[in-house]
Amino acid sequence: MLYDVCEHFAVCWMESFGAAPVDCHRHSRRPRPGSGARPLPEPTGPIILTVSGAVEITNSDDGADFDREMLYSLGLTDLVTTTAWTDGPQTFRGVLLKTVMERVGAKGTTIKATALNDFTTSIPAEEVSKYNILLASEMNGAEMSRRDRGPLWIVYPRSDFPELQAPEYNDRWAWQLRTLEIQ
Repeated sequence: MLYDVCEHFAVCWMESFGAAPVDCHRHSRRPRPGSGARPLPEPTGPIILTVSGAVEITNSDDGADFDREMLYSLGLTDLVTTTAWTDGPQTFRGVLLKTVMERVGAKGTTIKATALNDFTTSIPAEEVSKYNILLASEMNGAEMSRRDRGPLWIVYPRSDFPELQAPEYNDRWAWQLRTLEIQ
């Protein structure tokens, strides 16, 4: 069977003739065989984040789509830190970026973040664990709307690490986050 020889080629070749795709790790919405990962359910609410690129677990043709409840189910974390755009310390709540990356089986060296207004920034993958970057959905107890930098804002714990006060890190704080592409 061609699938045994080359999974990716078999899927693309079969789809070009209008056939249903075979179970291929690059096109399947299920975890890669042998990965031991749980399947990612499909969102039931509005999608607020899509993770694409070098990920093993997806639930759509675009990658791994998350609604708010799916993100919250990964566990919420609080972070008190200052920002370059607000006065004084702020209390943020959201999901750790490293938790999202682990859930989708992300494998890459760079994370390209894109906002609703098409602003893009790149985050080196090693910073994800080093700094416990937060995908914040709340600030000071209130859910962030698009008007308030929501629905998601990439937040670094800048009060905990003096080096994060450097201007180049400010460019990585993408608000109105829409997608993460693992490269």
